[in-house]
Amino acid sequence: MSDSGWAFTRDYTAAPEHIDELGHVNNAEWVRWIQDIAVSHWHAVSPDEHRDRFIWVVTRHEIDYRGNIKAGEVAHGRTRVHGEPKGAQFGREVQFVDDTGKVLVAAVTRWAMLDKNTMRPQRITPEIAAPFRADD
Repeated sequence: MSDSGWAFTRDYTAAPEHIDELGHVNNAEWVRWIQDIAVSHWHAVSPDEHRDRFIWVVTRHEIDYRGNIKAGEVAHGRTRVHGEPKGAQFGREVQFVDDTGKVLVAAVTRWAMLDKNTMRPQRITPEIAAPFRADD
């Protein structure tokens, strides 16, 4: 994952409830943050009619844990879609970096788009995919 082309960013501050017995952010919390930044990206860029009609579900997470933070420290999250949509699925890259830019957590995830009414997979059209792109 390169440092350019990130479409959406959001900061996460480690709270005491995020800390495990090792004294740093628990892996389960990183997964929550991965999901949160993806959903936040969707809500930030998609038009109301898409948010009203569709919902996303994770079909795969691949996560590399390279560092960590302690309570009170901030992880700077960044995300972008990964590759082209395939049917109802879209890949996404997520990174969390510390204040120095060191990558703490890097993930590649796969999401499927569902129709909210039927809960059936729906093909991702170019119109739906367009808002996810950074300034390509």
